[in-house]
Amino acid sequence: MRIPISWLAEFVELPVGTTVAEIHAALVSVGLEEEGSHDFDIEGPVVVGEVLEFTEEPQSNGKTIRWCSVRVAAVGQSGADGGADVRGIVCGAHNFFAGDKVVVTLPGAILPGDFAIAARKTYGHVSDGMIASARELGLGDDHDGILRLSTLGLDPAVGTDALGLLGLDDAAVEVNVTPDRGYAFSIRGIAREYAHATGAAFRDPAAALTLPPVLEGFSVAIDDQAPIRGRVGATVFVTRVVRGVDARAASPAWMVSRLKLAGIRSISLIVDITNYVMLELGQPIHGYDLDKLSGGIVVRRSQAGETLTTLDGQTRQLDPEDLVITDDSGIIGLAGVMGGFSTEISDETVNVLVEAANFDPTSIARTARRHKLPSEASKRFERGVDPEVAGAAAARVVQLLEELAGGRADELGSGYHEHSRLEPIFLPDAYISGLVGVNYTDDEITSSLIEIGATLEYARDGLVVTPPSWRPDLTHKSTLAEEVARIVGYSRIPSEIPVAPPGRGYTREQSLRRLAAETLAASGSTEVLAYPFVSSNANALFGSADETAVAAVKLANPLDAEVPYLRATLIPGLIDIARRNLSRGLTDLALFEIGAVFQPETGVEYGVHDVPLGAALPAPETLAALNASIPPQPWHVGLLFLGHSVDKQPGQPAVSFGIADALDAVRVLAAALDVPLSIRQGTHKALHPGRTADIFVPTGAGAAAVHVGVVGELLPSLADEFDLPRVVALAELDLSALIDLAARSVQATPLAGYPAATQDVSLVVADSIAAADVLDAVRWGAGELLESIRLVDDYRGAGIGAGLKSLTFALRFRAPDRTLTAAEASDARIAGAAEAERRYGATVRE
Repeated sequence: MRIPISWLAEFVELPVGTTVAEIHAALVSVGLEEEGSHDFDIEGPVVVGEVLEFTEEPQSNGKTIRWCSVRVAAVGQSGADGGADVRGIVCGAHNFFAGDKVVVTLPGAILPGDFAIAARKTYGHVSDGMIASARELGLGDDHDGILRLSTLGLDPAVGTDALGLLGLDDAAVEVNVTPDRGYAFSIRGIAREYAHATGAAFRDPAAALTLPPVLEGFSVAIDDQAPIRGRVGATVFVTRVVRGVDARAASPAWMVSRLKLAGIRSISLIVDITNYVMLELGQPIHGYDLDKLSGGIVVRRSQAGETLTTLDGQTRQLDPEDLVITDDSGIIGLAGVMGGFSTEISDETVNVLVEAANFDPTSIARTARRHKLPSEASKRFERGVDPEVAGAAAARVVQLLEELAGGRADELGSGYHEHSRLEPIFLPDAYISGLVGVNYTDDEITSSLIEIGATLEYARDGLVVTPPSWRPDLTHKSTLAEEVARIVGYSRIPSEIPVAPPGRGYTREQSLRRLAAETLAASGSTEVLAYPFVSSNANALFGSADETAVAAVKLANPLDAEVPYLRATLIPGLIDIARRNLSRGLTDLALFEIGAVFQPETGVEYGVHDVPLGAALPAPETLAALNASIPPQPWHVGLLFLGHSVDKQPGQPAVSFGIADALDAVRVLAAALDVPLSIRQGTHKALHPGRTADIFVPTGAGAAAVHVGVVGELLPSLADEFDLPRVVALAELDLSALIDLAARSVQATPLAGYPAATQDVSLVVADSIAAADVLDAVRWGAGELLESIRLVDDYRGAGIGAGLKSLTFALRFRAPDRTLTAAEASDARIAGAAEAERRYGATVRE
């Protein structure tokens, strides 16, 4: 919310010379967040000038300029820059006449965009200044001609400071308004907050308006047959009629400048007035061309198949949940969001119907998001608008239409009011002091609550507090405590470091996930966070090893229609990040991501239960149903390597990343988690055949190993399709499974005190049997004396039968309490070979 300082000063006492920084500091002290400041970025001298005469001079380039004689100061007095009172100025515009009052920027002035004005020679003359247009002054987009002050209804004296005259010397502070404090989306609300912070006198602009008696004659009906969550769509609907307006009249300069500083473009006088009152009081206003209406107004829900062409010219397909404004001709507006094109205010408008209504925040928020149509009005309605300010806002619009547009108020109108007061809140004695930790006096509590507009009733053991109509966010005694804390001052709250309760900290799973991230980062990889939404093709391509269909969760309201699915794998996100980095010249990448993936079970319908309201704790069966409607979300770790692991340098050729680097990263991670791995030849439809490995975790002798991931190189054809280098190494592991299988405690291995015995064994098996399976069999058969086992040779050829291979393993045996004999080591080796023979029919190759 942007707040012009001159506007703020109308409703609260600002000391002379108050700076933007001081206003920001005051507003921050009551909980508003500073965003920035705004001004017109103009420095003088900029004055009112009078065109005495001009000569039109055609130029060789086809353009005709005017050589003007312009008075910039009273006769006989120096100009604001110390120069003559009459200046010669070259001007390319042709929309002014002799005798017109204009805005003249004299040498030394600086206009927006750091455009410095100086006397300079152009078109054969020395132009001693510049006659400015509205756009050059930052007042609007009109650049077709210069700004004639008579069109603004102004006739100031020559030499008058034009910055002050047009409001260009004003500035605005900007604060961030949180969703629960919608009242602060107005000058009225911000002025009240400034008064809370400084104690300055506050003048409520709504209270200063004289409201007419209840008007009748214009038919308004609220016919909401499908209220959302039991709340009727409209609780207030005030209308006033103003006749005989001059829609072509210019908006006054002070209004244009204030709207500009507040971030709203000036459009036309009537529209500017409605926007001005919205900013001033926080009540969105809509104006209809009365002569384009057919009969009275009915507020209802849309029906299936209905459409509306809104003010932006777009025809929108409406939803049965949309709240709409209708007359006898049909739908004429999207309530609280945007009006309809058919009843738009135009230059031909003579009679205006002013609408000030109050709509249900939830309904307006859903409509605005459904149609992707955020507006200044919907931004306020969805946060909650004071239902009791509608009448004052309508009266303010009528007042301005009479003063500025020459209109006259009509007795025709309506005053529908069916809103209920906010629920009283019981505030027990000593509750606020106990919650905040400050011993507030009874007077501090009551005066703070009265200051925010609440009414109090004394009850036994406490107060009954009724919030003001503009504070629907006050719903609980804790919210009242927050108000007292901020009004009295946050500085009263002591700064004490809380003592952590014993026994708390990271869970085992959280600690191991952090350990995994730290391990991969320490080994040279960079952690990234990818977009969690993917396309159906991405899930299908990387989500399963074969052509099996992947069950996926589709979002009901995706942010991007091209990626509407929750990811079943981390690989697509890593590839997208790699492509983006490559496009920016980063050619050597080692990336990893740790995040949740979504892997629903086939045939199970997820996300079908309504989320209960937050007013009460859901029943256990409701929570159970909600939990059951959430798909499994295991944590995975994904890795990607491309480019060079070692750059070329003198005496050292470049070393490229490959599958070996991905396997090393997997082994390092497994070692950190203390999880044994078994790596076997694998296949995956998106990975290179022959350069793909499945990762397993052995679980015990004779038990099936648990599959926990895959490592491989991306298919070259896919690498080309994704604009990646030919070799891209990938890995993805089920981190949740690894953590479940990790040892509950790490046992330190004592240093060996006795020598090891080493032996080799070569086993002949069918070439279809994975070497890892044979290795596991030997490991389990050899028993506890086996300290380590490595595959050192895989031979296929002469001396080995067709369809067979010879696997040679290096074995190391050691006993913790004695020196092993050769016979003991040989027996263990024979036992390992026997287990391989039992499982896979292996024979010892002599």
